[in-house]
Amino acid sequence: MKKILFILILMSVVFCLSAKTRYATIKTNYGDIVIELFADKTPVTVDNFIDLAEGTKEWTDPKTGKKVKRPFYDGLIFHRVINDFMIQGGCPLGTGTGGLGYQFEDECFEPGEEITGAIDSEEKARTVYMQVLAPYMQANQANPDPEINDIMMKTAQAQSGKFIMEKTVEYFKEKTGYKGSVSGRGKLIAMVDYGTLCMANSGPNTNGSQFFIVTKKEGCNWLNGKHTVFGKVIKGMEVAHQIEKLPQNKSNKPNKDVEAVIQKVLISNKNPLK
Repeated sequence: MKKILFILILMSVVFCLSAKTRYATIKTNYGDIVIELFADKTPVTVDNFIDLAEGTKEWTDPKTGKKVKRPFYDGLIFHRVINDFMIQGGCPLGTGTGGLGYQFEDECFEPGEEITGAIDSEEKARTVYMQVLAPYMQANQANPDPEINDIMMKTAQAQSGKFIMEKTVEYFKEKTGYKGSVSGRGKLIAMVDYGTLCMANSGPNTNGSQFFIVTKKEGCNWLNGKHTVFGKVIKGMEVAHQIEKLPQNKSNKPNKDVEAVIQKVLISNKNPLK
């Protein structure tokens, strides 16, 4: 009985450890791109990508305005490709302007020390802005708290955190209903290196469905900390390089007759190369 129990526990441990590594195969009309996903480092981003790929997450179709639940990436294109830089896809409109009806936070840095009490530096003010205020305003655009809205307006006009620094962390948590801890910036989780899979965004904490794969051999260090890195290509970079060189228009969108289509994104717990 003890031996059976030990085996069951061992199997559970092995399963939990292996579940931290997930793989995605992006099937395109130019070939497959196989990616190891950083599920242990960027769980929110990876879960979002997987749920969209498998069709288990609800999103708002920008073409109809209706909420749907279906495999999101099937049939989309790489709408922006720049040679010696990256290939970008995941826009439901195929233009780079489409969204899902929701946004979520960046996972660029490990959590640092928790911030409480007085906000006595621009860095702390920036942290409160990023983790508490910006997500709150995005979720409450139609009817934000007047005091919070006033502080945000003044902060934008002054391009400074001084108005945030007039309050405490606890004040902002109570006003916005924020329940988590507010943590400073820790170590960078991953760099925007060659072959990495990164979230595209329009600013801090504006992630949705769009992503890009870095094709620049030297990487893009100027993007470190600005885009969540949630995976790396382990096979198929030759496909990415082929796509980045496709004939395109002035907006770096491949011409219709050569466009790169994401036929399907397959998710696996096992390395598909083994």
